[in-house]
Amino acid sequence: MAETQRRPRNAKAASAPPPEAERARDENAGQAGSLPLDGIRVIDLGAFIAGPYAASVMGEFGAEVLKVEHPLAGDPMRRFGTPTPRNDATLAWLSEARNRKSVTLDLRQPRGAELFKRLIAKSDVLIENFRPGTLEEWGLGWDVLSEANPGLVMLRVSGYGQTGPFRLRPGFAHIAHAFGGLSFHCGFPGETPVTPTSSPLGDYMSSLQGLIGVLIALRDREQTGLGQVVDIGIYEAVFRQLDEIAATYSLFGKVRDREGAGSFLAVPHGHFRTRDGRWVAIACTTDKMFERLAAAMDRPQLASSNTYGQQRNRLAARAEVNEIVKEWTQSLDRDELLRRCLDNEVPIGKLNSIADIFEDEHFQARGNLVALEEPDVGTIVVPGVVPTLSETPGRITHLGGTLGDATEEVLRGLLGLSAAELNDLRARKIA
Repeated sequence: MAETQRRPRNAKAASAPPPEAERARDENAGQAGSLPLDGIRVIDLGAFIAGPYAASVMGEFGAEVLKVEHPLAGDPMRRFGTPTPRNDATLAWLSEARNRKSVTLDLRQPRGAELFKRLIAKSDVLIENFRPGTLEEWGLGWDVLSEANPGLVMLRVSGYGQTGPFRLRPGFAHIAHAFGGLSFHCGFPGETPVTPTSSPLGDYMSSLQGLIGVLIALRDREQTGLGQVVDIGIYEAVFRQLDEIAATYSLFGKVRDREGAGSFLAVPHGHFRTRDGRWVAIACTTDKMFERLAAAMDRPQLASSNTYGQQRNRLAARAEVNEIVKEWTQSLDRDELLRRCLDNEVPIGKLNSIADIFEDEHFQARGNLVALEEPDVGTIVVPGVVPTLSETPGRITHLGGTLGDATEEVLRGLLGLSAAELNDLRARKIA
């Protein structure tokens, strides 16, 4: 990027867009299929998912994402998950490292750090998820990088954030689910709390919260010309999703226990088996919804004011209400149960396995499953782009690539190194 005009944060914002925005518009003028983040360059320095997932989403909407990896090993995500015939790519890597270019640099060596700073000077966003202080140990902290590029936006994702007494503790999604309060609520009353899911939800959630911060910071940069740091702990993203539990505890001292498949806030609200051995989810969060369910059951009297028509009565008789619904769902096959509930506008859904999802017409119609051909592996189906934009929908250009597949393109084409310089870097294991 060319140098942007710098203004102090308290200066009055100009109405004209910054030079980089005008340049991107000029370059994309008349080009079919241009995307909202065209012209934005993102450096993904992270590992696994917490942080890098934000880069994935930005790449789906047009940003150029450069994945900077160590030349000898690369991102550990390459070896995490189900192996494929490609020795540097698991299925997890192929799916989550989509739309990236891999650039190899050893940042712990002075020459590698120097080249990285030159790369930062030509970029807009840096995403990293090292333990706090790691980049500073390499001489690549915010003070150094922001001097190289005052307009840089830096997303820092870590287990506990960049400050606080636990900042240096290692953090993973599983730990964040526990520390952030989610795991305590997962499982059945009186039993061992369970892992909310085998999927690292905290990693995805912190990435999305971080992405919101990045987009806000880029918007601020349009007005000030200056970048800033976006700091998020994985546990914070988890905690932020836990509805009213903080307010309830602060006012009433109530600690919400494990709820199984239900909810302490509504009933019936859980998972129910059907006659053919399948499962459905039913959610009746209001009296009107329960009235519709009672009609679907051909037992409208259940919704009368002197039985279970009011939420407080249902909550007081939770076990009894759930048993009535359970007996009914087990008397019908799933498809018939779905038909009756949907005909009465009762909130109900299948409990889908991944096999069910692959056969589901709605997933197909929404483009939630995208098939791409991967050399040496075959056709791979991955989750599609979310969200859907009406005018500029995102796209997947390719799955996770090979280690260093864009090193020459970036170091020679973008930074102007000669072939001899690149060969020297490779010989010294710097690139």
